[in-house]
Amino acid sequence: MQNKLKIAVLGDGGWGTTLAILLSKKGFRVTLWGAFAENIASMNKKRLNQKFLPGIKIPKEIILTSDLKASLQNKEIIVLAIPSQFMRQVLKKIKLAGYPSEAVYLSVTKGIEMGTLKRISEVIHDELGRVQLAVLSGPTIALEIAQGKPAVAVIASHNQEVNNLLQSIFITDRFRIYTNDDVIGVELGGSLKNIIAIACGISDGLGFGANTKAAILARGLAEISRLGVAMGAKAHTFSGISGLGDLVTTCISEHSRNRFVGEKIGRGKTLKEVINHMQMIAEGVPTAKSAYALSLSHKVDMPITKEVYNVLYRNKTALKAFKDLMARERKKE
Repeated sequence: MQNKLKIAVLGDGGWGTTLAILLSKKGFRVTLWGAFAENIASMNKKRLNQKFLPGIKIPKEIILTSDLKASLQNKEIIVLAIPSQFMRQVLKKIKLAGYPSEAVYLSVTKGIEMGTLKRISEVIHDELGRVQLAVLSGPTIALEIAQGKPAVAVIASHNQEVNNLLQSIFITDRFRIYTNDDVIGVELGGSLKNIIAIACGISDGLGFGANTKAAILARGLAEISRLGVAMGAKAHTFSGISGLGDLVTTCISEHSRNRFVGEKIGRGKTLKEVINHMQMIAEGVPTAKSAYALSLSHKVDMPITKEVYNVLYRNKTALKAFKDLMARERKKE
């Protein structure tokens, strides 16, 4: 009966396209929505998403559309794969389009809304009310999963029935899904690790070594955990899939957009120069601003986050940021 479920994936980036393909191959009836009609038209013609997921064939069974209302009609599962800073804008359009309030919603977006400093699940509830909602996070480089390379992720909801349903829908022999009830921790782990990945990229760009990257990873995880616990998350969540697991992947992968941004900055490029030459969004850039503001409001010490913020937004040089981190007051671990 589950294979009769109708699923909408909103967001035709690499991750949204990957999940649509995964679900279609499992036999679900999938509609993939994208905001830009010209991109959808190209994907329909070539059955490829050359812009965001090059080389991966899109099954003919997937319906591709830029009509939001049509994509939502009669759907039981709605996957939200919208970049964090555009999520509220799209949710407002979903509301106007007559969204199915009884459907189960799954956010696969990693980020924190600037200005409000809200997690994405909070933004969704703001706009759509008390819909059934879960979040998915973990070390999930889209291209690797689209290529069928083994990976794991975690789905978190306060409703165990929703967790179990989504786990059974998304799990495959190459994509193992765990469940969790710590929505705050899973969301924050997936969001904050992008800042640490920028720091690791800066280290790479400066020509530093494996020791440096290991230090950034370890101390980065410590400050992510401190903020998470202050915001109501469980400490052990950050040693799991959406914490340490996602952190390692994003900091070392050649496909990591956030590490790439950091590397270019470490080599002397400005943030504007780097962003202007990227087609995909590096979520760590806006998240650094939000996380720095959260660290101040919760009175949590986050030195790496602070220095990434200084480099991105206050024109501090990458080398000066590293020197200041190394020269901090001596302390116990």
